[in-house]
Amino acid sequence: MITFAICLILLITAYFTYGRYLEKLADINPERPTPVDRCEDGVDFIKLPRWRVFLIQLLNIAGTGPIFGAILGACFGPVAFLWITLGGIFFGAMHDFMSGVMIMRHDGRSLPEIIGIYMGVTTRSVVRVFSIALMVLVGAVFILSPAELLASIVPEITKNLWVWIILAYYILATMLPVDKVIGKVYPVFGIALIAMAVGLLIVLLSGTYTIPELTTLHNFQLDPEKLPIVPTLFITIACGAISGFHATQSPLMARCITNEKKCRSVFYGSMISESIIALIWAAIAMAFFNGPTGLGEQLARHGGNAAWAVDVISHTTLGKIGAVLALLGVVAAPITSGDTAFRGARLIVADIFKIDQRPILKRFAVCIPLFVVGYGITLINFDIVWRYFAWANQTLAAVVLWSIYIWLARQKRNYWVALIPAVAMTFVVTCFIFVSPQFFGIANKTIAFSLAALTTVGFGLLANRRVNSAITILE
Repeated sequence: MITFAICLILLITAYFTYGRYLEKLADINPERPTPVDRCEDGVDFIKLPRWRVFLIQLLNIAGTGPIFGAILGACFGPVAFLWITLGGIFFGAMHDFMSGVMIMRHDGRSLPEIIGIYMGVTTRSVVRVFSIALMVLVGAVFILSPAELLASIVPEITKNLWVWIILAYYILATMLPVDKVIGKVYPVFGIALIAMAVGLLIVLLSGTYTIPELTTLHNFQLDPEKLPIVPTLFITIACGAISGFHATQSPLMARCITNEKKCRSVFYGSMISESIIALIWAAIAMAFFNGPTGLGEQLARHGGNAAWAVDVISHTTLGKIGAVLALLGVVAAPITSGDTAFRGARLIVADIFKIDQRPILKRFAVCIPLFVVGYGITLINFDIVWRYFAWANQTLAAVVLWSIYIWLARQKRNYWVALIPAVAMTFVVTCFIFVSPQFFGIANKTIAFSLAALTTVGFGLLANRRVNSAITILE
């Protein structure tokens, strides 16, 4: 388990090294007023302690991503360890921290408004629509997956009835002040998510299982031609490495942080924690099923259902405690990301139309159309919804990275920390468009990769124009 141990140590060390470097780069100032100091409203802008904000942020961004994505990504082999570790440190945690700080500096505005400030009015308009669609898509995905699992656990209640029960909870969590439901329930589930990961880590360290080592970049997928490492691995493992969805959740906690000095632990720390959780799940998935090939074969026999793998692994390795933690992981985690997705959508709409969110009737008026659309999406085949969600998620991450690059470049600071990840993720998401059968499905990889490279260069030129432009849309 040398590879696993090195990756784990690198992730932990990065929080105290690279995380501190990014603090200096972002000019963190504990004396600078935070959004909640200026805008406290008793609904969304509410002062919360650091430990509570951290656990809420972790659960907001996690969902089933660092579990399901890591298990599916482990089918590629130990190369997944490399992406989770390097992606988590230099892509995802940097993305979450820098975008979180940018949001803090602009009064906790929703993500599309921040992107518009640095990338222009046209981009802002596109991202507004794109972000709302992604939020509703996330909410629908995280209604369907727990509803299906709960229906299998409690067959007396149909899947459709579970959908309505979860939807009712979403309405409450989205409408009520952040400290009423989210502030009280999330920390409990956050601790359970961490406890599950710690339990599995102890199992791995006990020596009962053998973790594959990274000795080759070989693709261990059963059909490597259909699922190439580039770009599929980088789309499959999102939340454990980098996810645009995270930046849409940051405004929720940016409105509750009482000191800029807490940004590293809340934003960078929660992403590093998520990467560690993903690393553990990728390792136990490969070890439990005797390697990535065995994992792929077992998943294929069960329709690619990662929830099945979670259930089997947890029951076998952690016993009855594992069963409870597995239930929390595969049911509570997606539900708690789904409700904040709808809450994030409410904040985006409110920021667009400048709707005061203190009156509950105005919150209700914003939420109902979102929930109607979300319920409509639950009627579509889950596999179709998930495939487009995964791509949309990473596409938004690329846009956020370009915004961070422009922000740093305009301040004449080290913009390479954002530029390299921005170029890489833009290539990944555009490559996926050309390669994947759900889009263009170009069989000739040389042509597909060349088109992706040209598109990436185009995005880079557009971003560079924004760096050199003195025009912003600060209001």
